[in-house]
Amino acid sequence: MKVPFEKLDKAFENRLRLQIMSVLVANNRYDFNSLKELLDTTDGNLASHLKALEKEEYIIVHKAFLGRKPNTNYEATETGKRAFKEHLNTLEKLIKQQKSN
Repeated sequence: MKVPFEKLDKAFENRLRLQIMSVLVANNRYDFNSLKELLDTTDGNLASHLKALEKEEYIIVHKAFLGRKPNTNYEATETGKRAFKEHLNTLEKLIKQQKSN
């Protein structure tokens, strides 16, 4: 069985982007500080990877205020969910192929 490597999405080649999408697909929304803490990363690193996923239209950014404090939440789009699941399915095929060899 030939694995279609072209179905691997370059947006998910980075570990942090893969982790972000895993969290957002498993949860309805997640806020910036919770993501930062969960993924054990810096503000700048997280922000740059979120921006990359937003550029691909894989996530939506929701900005609001809780009292006087800004609160930014992220949500996976349907496009992002589909792309992520396709990426995971391709990885699964690759793993199965390697096990059978």
